[in-house]
Amino acid sequence: MSVVNVVAIITAKAGKRAEVLTAFKANMPAVHAEKGCIEYNAVVDMEGVGGFQAKLGEDSFAVIEKWESMDALMAHATSDHMKAYGAKTKDLLESRVIHVLESA
Repeated sequence: MSVVNVVAIITAKAGKRAEVLTAFKANMPAVHAEKGCIEYNAVVDMEGVGGFQAKLGEDSFAVIEKWESMDALMAHATSDHMKAYGAKTKDLLESRVIHVLESA
């Protein structure tokens, strides 16, 4: 099986993105230590790009992930530290959309 790619679009409630990102960054070392994690990073809109950019917006960020396998992704999704992160940020989020992708 090829690498599993994930793009998650996280939208915080108005004015709460920084708080969600603080919790996300605190959880990153545990995620990076997971078996099968290749990449796991939060990204926000880059400024000064020009007119062709479709911005996520000031309350949103994307999570770019790469996993060695679907089993590794599923273990990540059900890990204790992700459950704790989810509980900590649940009331701060407006929406969460997760795209699981493979190479074309």
